[in-house]
Order: sequence, then C-alpha cells, then structure tokens
Amino acid sequence: MSAQFEQSKSFLTMEDYLLAEQDAEIKHEYVDGELFAMAGASDNHNKISTNLLVALMNYIRANQLPCFAYINDMKVKITHRKAFYPDVMVVCQKDNENAYYKTQPTLIIEVPSKSTRQRDKMLKRLAYQAILTLEEYVLVEQDFCEIEVFRRKDGWQSSFYYLGENITFDSLGLTVAVADVYYQVSNAEMQQFLAHPHVKIEQEI
Repeated sequence: MSAQFEQSKSFLTMEDYLLAEQDAEIKHEYVDGELFAMAGASDNHNKISTNLLVALMNYIRANQLPCFAYINDMKVKITHRKAFYPDVMVVCQKDNENAYYKTQPTLIIEVPSKSTRQRDKMLKRLAYQAILTLEEYVLVEQDFCEIEVFRRKDGWQSSFYYLGENITFDSLGLTVAVADVYYQVSNAEMQQFLAHPHVKIEQEI
C-alpha cells in the first residue's frame, strides 16, 4: 500500500474498532489494539490498482467464477488481532456476510511505496500468510516495474516478474502481461519500455 501510516494512541478491541470504522472519516488499519491512520495514494498507485481490478473482474466475469475483486475500501480481518485494507483483494468462496470486512481471501495484492515497503513485505506478509484460504500474496512496486509473488504452493517463496514477461495468478488461472499491470504508469522503467517495447528491461542488482 502506498498510503502513509500515522499511528494513533488509541487502544481498542477488534469489536470496537470494526464498529467505529464504519463511520470513520479517515480509514485506519488495526494491529494488536493500535490504530494506524491511512493517507492518500499516488497517481501511479491508483493506476496499478485499477489496472489489476479491471483485469481481475473481466476474467472473473468471463469465466463465471464464484469470486469478487475488491479495491482499497474493503477490510480483511485476521483473527482478533489485525485488520488491514488491501489495495486489491479477491474472495473466491462463500465468505462471512459482514458488509464491512472479509476473512477468507484467495488473493491479496499490495502496492508499496518507499514509506510502506517494509511494512508490506514483513508485517502484512506474515499476517496474510496466516490466513488459511490465502493462496497468493503479491507486491506490485510503483516507483519501478517489479512484481513479487508469494505462493502457498511454493512454501511462500517469492518469484519475480518484470516488463516483457507475463505473470500468472495461479489462484485464479489468470495470466496478465506485466506491461498491462503498468498501463499508463509513469516511471523511468515504463518510459524506457515504451520506447523499446521489444527489449526486456534489465533490473539493477
């Protein structure tokens, strides 16, 4: 997630948090009783999230899958200790009937920023991997073109995808060109790719 987090001094139970969040003007994520306020996201962040949502929903509808893709405003509740707002989340089985959060996602995607990358790669990744229904956790960078995928079937070992390649979301069977994920995104690597679309962009080590 590219939004910046601001820790609140408030301490709430999960139940109080979920109730308060329904009418909150500012969204908060919940970690062990503490609240973290969320700020706005960048243009690149929104474009990546929207590109993914469109690809996912078109595929879900075309294949009549019993799934739905959510963007930004739907929470995922992880036991009684954590609740986050994934940038993109797909729920593919009958979930709880609560209108404000889900508990059984199949796929979660976050779009990190410099300020949230460590949180997304460590705290959130470990929390998400504890969800029994989750099959894939994906990090899509916005300042450069790199997609990192953690899959349950691979023991949560990561795989990387770059411009000029395709990425398959195994949890759904959907294959997307990395370039399509970054459609209209403005960063140096995307500009270079558009200028030379048949040349694979090499990542700096």
